[in-house]
Amino acid sequence: MAATKSITIGHLYPDLLNLYGDRGNIACLLMRLKWRGIKADLMEFNTGDAIDITKVDIILLGGGSDREQKLVCESLLGVRAELKSYVEDGGVLIAVCGGYQLLGAYYQIGDDKIKGLELVDLHTIQKEGRLIGNIVLESDIVTMPVTGFENHGGRTYTGSDVKPFGQVLSGFGNNDDKKHEGIIYKNIIGTYLHGPLLPKNPQVADYLLSAALEKKYGLGELPKLDDTLEHEANDYIVKRFIK
Repeated sequence: MAATKSITIGHLYPDLLNLYGDRGNIACLLMRLKWRGIKADLMEFNTGDAIDITKVDIILLGGGSDREQKLVCESLLGVRAELKSYVEDGGVLIAVCGGYQLLGAYYQIGDDKIKGLELVDLHTIQKEGRLIGNIVLESDIVTMPVTGFENHGGRTYTGSDVKPFGQVLSGFGNNDDKKHEGIIYKNIIGTYLHGPLLPKNPQVADYLLSAALEKKYGLGELPKLDDTLEHEANDYIVKRFIK
């Protein structure tokens, strides 16, 4: 892999959306690029900053409280057309928890309906009780089980044009049916998995990096890294929660 290649990661509103170590996802992507000799850049867009989608190759939208989600969505609606074009053109985006909920048409909290970005066919309704705990998925995009931690009061319901990020093996997932978790639409992954997600699941991180390299350079295959420790940790978690 030529060192002249570069990937720029855009972190949207880390000042508001950074629950459960979401910055760890950024650190993971940056290091996995650097370990392969690929130039890795980070652009943070905080409250009040002008967002230029054309300068980034991967976008991360993290989790936050209901109040912070509302503030972020009000700002992002101003660049909704640019985000929609980015997504439909194969731009890579990872959205976690609150960020995942913002991808859809709306997030209903009692009588208050937060308008979403309408990037993906989904909506979320807050209901009684929270879905909390460790979660294990089987996902079509990786060969290893995906592990993480979920903590959400919203129940997310998806349309027919999106596929789930994974099948729930242990835990809750999108809602109370305990069947599916998250979504995949084009090069978007939306998920409730914290932990943070990507250091725990290096194959998911590489899926995103490969998609970004494929779009930018037509070359998505990545040199292998030694993920022995990550695989051992994954195996421990899976054996603990999958009987």
